Amino acid sequence: MGPDLRVYLVLDPDLTLGRPPLEIAEAALRGGITMLQLRWKSGPLREMLQLGEALQKLCQRYGVPFLINDRVDVALALRADGVHLGQEDLPPEVARRLLGPRALIGVSARTPDQARAAEAAGADYLGTGSVFPTSSKANPILIGLEGLAVVVRSTRLPVVAIGGVSPENAAACIRAGAVGVAVISAITQAPDPEAAARALRQAVDQALAGNDRQ
Repeated sequence: MGPDLRVYLVLDPDLTLGRPPLEIAEAALRGGITMLQLRWKSGPLREMLQLGEALQKLCQRYGVPFLINDRVDVALALRADGVHLGQEDLPPEVARRLLGPRALIGVSARTPDQARAAEAAGADYLGTGSVFPTSSKANPILIGLEGLAVVVRSTRLPVVAIGGVSPENAAACIRAGAVGVAVISAITQAPDPEAAARALRQAVDQALAGNDRQ
């Protein structure tokens, strides 16, 4: 049984509209997210470790895996559940060697070749996008729902759709073959992060149930 990837929050402290990241995380956990990743793009490493420790404890309380974006060293230091790697980061097989067989290792892959390479290197799941336009990334390359479906068909790994996902379009990602959705601003910049997480979870669960019936 692999990880529950239905609603995957990527928490970036720079994108919370000035609200405390821990509060956003707890609201999202109450709303039903199934995975949490800390994305740290700026600021002192010690602050990242401090926030990471607090998030780890919070996730443990809710029984939700806690991952670190990019930084295998930080994942090791925190004994996090795993790491999510981009194409420019440490290769998955090296991360696996460092983090061990039980760590969750996700890889960003937007093409079939990248997906197959990540699978061969021992990744556990893929993050694929940007499916829709997004403001959380500078100059995102859009692959659309068709690009998502192409990646899904190219690999046996579970695929999470990322990029501009909202409660309104999450079901379309599931119908394209994704097992879940990863979001940043749809939760972290929502007026009510708990309600936003709950709406996403509901949309994904309904779409997955619909896929099962087909």
